Amino acid sequence: MTTIELLTPPVRRAAIAAHAPELDPIDPDLLCLLDLPDDLPEQLSIAEAAELTGLTAHTLRYYERIGLLEVGRDAAGYRSYDRRAMTRIVFISRLRVSGMPIGTISHYLDLVLQGEETAPQRLALMQEHRARIHQQLRDLQLALAVTDYKIAVYGGTAEP
Repeated sequence: MTTIELLTPPVRRAAIAAHAPELDPIDPDLLCLLDLPDDLPEQLSIAEAAELTGLTAHTLRYYERIGLLEVGRDAAGYRSYDRRAMTRIVFISRLRVSGMPIGTISHYLDLVLQGEETAPQRLALMQEHRARIHQQLRDLQLALAVTDYKIAVYGGTAEP
């Protein structure tokens, strides 16, 4: 877990704003993707964690099996997801949605476990990933322009 992942939502927002001034003020709709509900129970079952995150129980077990996630067990031996585990799931999910491969996420999390001395490597990894995301956005904008053009050619409107 990174230092910023352990911060409270308002402190985390300020830290993100300080490191990404181009996002300031940060869109509240964007920030909700980084935060968990304030009324989140202390422990969730795998079914509850899956429902909250939109992932399948199979995916959550897979993340645990490959070492991306540590999950406690309750008295009966069932998986029990605490806030820390849920925060990690949200973090992993955002990286996956952005196209980061599981292997790269695993490498990043290994660097986190090695301590603060790996911060420059983590920074470089995230900067490279950010550049890939920007390229994806440019590619999607071009694809949207082509799609809008074709809609117009067929007499439609490109309004959503």
